[in-house]
Amino acid sequence: MSSVTKIEELKKVFEHLPAAEAKSILFHVLLRLNLIEETEYSESEFVNDIKNIYATSVELSKERSDMNELRNFQMIHILFGDYPAGSLRVALKELGKYKLEQIISFRDMFSIGPVRKLHEKSGQEARLKWTKIALNDENDDFPDFQQKFYKAINQIYSIPKDVPITLWVADNAHEQTGLRYVLHLLKNKTNDIKVVNTTKMYAEHCKRPNIEYTVLQSGELSPEKLQVIYEQSKLTSTLSTLKRKQLEEEWLALAESQETLRIWSKGRIKSVKEDHYDQYMIKMAKKLQAEREHEHEPGDFMKSARLIGEVLGHLDQYVGDEFLEYRLRKLIEKGDFEMEGSLKAMRFYSVRLKRGFL
Repeated sequence: MSSVTKIEELKKVFEHLPAAEAKSILFHVLLRLNLIEETEYSESEFVNDIKNIYATSVELSKERSDMNELRNFQMIHILFGDYPAGSLRVALKELGKYKLEQIISFRDMFSIGPVRKLHEKSGQEARLKWTKIALNDENDDFPDFQQKFYKAINQIYSIPKDVPITLWVADNAHEQTGLRYVLHLLKNKTNDIKVVNTTKMYAEHCKRPNIEYTVLQSGELSPEKLQVIYEQSKLTSTLSTLKRKQLEEEWLALAESQETLRIWSKGRIKSVKEDHYDQYMIKMAKKLQAEREHEHEPGDFMKSARLIGEVLGHLDQYVGDEFLEYRLRKLIEKGDFEMEGSLKAMRFYSVRLKRGFL
């Protein structure tokens, strides 16, 4: 952030700062100046404390801004992913509800990465650190990803107590983990909360006869289907206190796990080792290489995106291509795969199984 941008941000913070809060900040600054003169409190400690005061003031300013924005809406919708959030926006526009109901969405994929203590600052920092290290960032959009992650959390904390909330989830580890996480963030709020299960609602109200199709994730649904589900969801009961407590406790159990991969199994979230799909990826690679030989395709190497797409297409879980590409790079490091090209992004390199696997 440039110095000019920081100055503008600071102006906005103090423009709407309550008098009591301004007095508190001034008191803490003057107190620390006095400590420099009267104690062994150092100038470097003073600078660090002022930075923390500044960061806290900015955070509180954002929360107030979010609170004021959300107070004007009749309903808050919370979704997990850009695709379902975008489709619901279109649906709300078609229904004439877009200016009356607000959408909060996470870009994050909650079926992958650490979630230990994610309801605390240390857990959030650990997750973002893992994301930055483990997942390829071809477009250098990590700063934007991080900013939107914290914004979604701040918006949830800022939801006024009298505005009803609807959480949209499908039957997968990503959205179901996100559901439990958000309910924990909302644990001190008394808002009416509904959970719309898009997998079940699609099966009940949108499924076409003689076509076997199960919604794996909410992003698969068109705005037209979401309009139908939205109307039907008006009949959905709000979560009971008992059910909320149960889901919050399930979050606390998840938040103790060290694992970085979760799957949906028998109606429950299951934490598994991050190499859970490695052998399946190797199996798919053998299949593809055999097909290439049968079709007399030139060269031994296949595009990494081709392999990852094949694995994704056969999984009944929602983990995303970024995680599978991360695991493919790990298998290359182990020597199970050979590669040519650049590992900067999956489109830049090709792979083949090491000869011993064939």
